[in-house]
Amino acid sequence: MFSQLLIPTADSTRADYIINKISSLNPIRSQIRKEPGQQNTLLVGSSGTAKTSVIMMYTGKFDNEKMLIKRINFSSATLPIDFQQSIEAEVDKKQSKVYAPPHGKKMTVFLDDMSMPFVNLWNDQITLEITRQLIEQKGFYFLDKDSRGQLKSINDLQFLGAMMHPGNGRNDIPSRLKRHFFSINMTPPSTRSIENIYGRILEVLFNPKKYSNEVINMKTYLVDATISIWDAVKKRLLPTPQKFHYVFTIRELARVFQGICTVAAKPEYKVIKDSL
Repeated sequence: MFSQLLIPTADSTRADYIINKISSLNPIRSQIRKEPGQQNTLLVGSSGTAKTSVIMMYTGKFDNEKMLIKRINFSSATLPIDFQQSIEAEVDKKQSKVYAPPHGKKMTVFLDDMSMPFVNLWNDQITLEITRQLIEQKGFYFLDKDSRGQLKSINDLQFLGAMMHPGNGRNDIPSRLKRHFFSINMTPPSTRSIENIYGRILEVLFNPKKYSNEVINMKTYLVDATISIWDAVKKRLLPTPQKFHYVFTIRELARVFQGICTVAAKPEYKVIKDSL
């Protein structure tokens, strides 16, 4: 599936390296001060900067016998009860009030679109407050009638997050939560990186057993021409209050190459040399 292809670049490899280093830090920074360590990473960037792809490439290397992955997509409709139930569904009871992922494994919780929960009249994001509670206190409070108000400890969790840059109508996240993450700013990929990504994809699809050399040699021209048109459109068709949808990111570029790949991958399509 084209949408599931993950092509590593120099930027994604650097981010993957930093995430791995942060996650392997000591969970206890100071025994004397009872200060916990910093093992969580937050990727911040505009649309199309491969935040989710970087995290999926990182989690894709997990040993399933040691580490589990739980992805939670936040939206403006996500409530604290939704978040708590999503976490509780993935853990097992170890002691009377202690819970952890099953079979002695650890679990990484990926919080996608962290800034999406709505801001109430008091400028609070209640869904992010219970997220902070889980990170700080390592648990939730029981909601059952018999145990209501008692802390349910949840161990062996790590967190990864991704969010858009705040501003222009997009929310920020509270500093009380942000301080628990090591933040990485994700920049848009360079032209060279884009050429490498889609050039490699087309190189596989333009098979010499299926296409002639004339068609295969068009690969470089297809990549260069598509990127040039995309770059020109992005600079000339700027968003305005009346045309706020004029935001051309790498996702629009990906849709063009997805169309090319769909045609190239169909065995019933035959390219006629005279039509080139």
